[in-house]
Amino acid sequence: MLRSADPAGVEQELWAQLALYQALRTVVVEAAESRPGTDPDRCGFTTALHTARDLVVQAAGVTGYGTSGVIGQRILAGLLPPRRPRVSTRKVRSPISRYHARQDDGRPDTSRTVTGLDISILEPEPELPAASHDGRHTPPDDRRRQRVLEVLDTDPDRHWHPRDLARHLGDVTLSTMRRQLDRWASNGLIHKAGPAAYTSQGTS
Repeated sequence: MLRSADPAGVEQELWAQLALYQALRTVVVEAAESRPGTDPDRCGFTTALHTARDLVVQAAGVTGYGTSGVIGQRILAGLLPPRRPRVSTRKVRSPISRYHARQDDGRPDTSRTVTGLDISILEPEPELPAASHDGRHTPPDDRRRQRVLEVLDTDPDRHWHPRDLARHLGDVTLSTMRRQLDRWASNGLIHKAGPAAYTSQGTS
């Protein structure tokens, strides 16, 4: 809980929380490294947190740090059980049902050992321009509205996101693209198929 009632105090408390978290994580890592073969996942952060709190309250042994300190000793004395080697699908509970429900998406329902991984390296997406091109003096056939209509007509079944259209055009910011698409949809030039999804006029 943040107890401060002013922005400066809240900022100070947040930095204190982050600094304490990093310090405790450092102790956890040092404790695991001091015992070869110890999985850091077995070192309980709650144990480190409660021990640090007790030391501050009791004002005893607070200068001890790392594996030789009280925190490191208690972490190693209370290691958690080894984590089970498993990979299982996450099941999301329906908010309107007390029973677990998930569509059959091909993922396993039971635990199984991972024997290999496939890694795909994707190309970075191009950055959007920082400013939109002023098209007031552009010929009608080359204006942004006409270009967007041509793009939508090339794939009428696709639901285009403003970001995809902005990247495709290359001369408009995302905020400008959103405003213009909303305006064109309100005027009936294009169809808004859903939240941030647009298609050519009359396509559902």
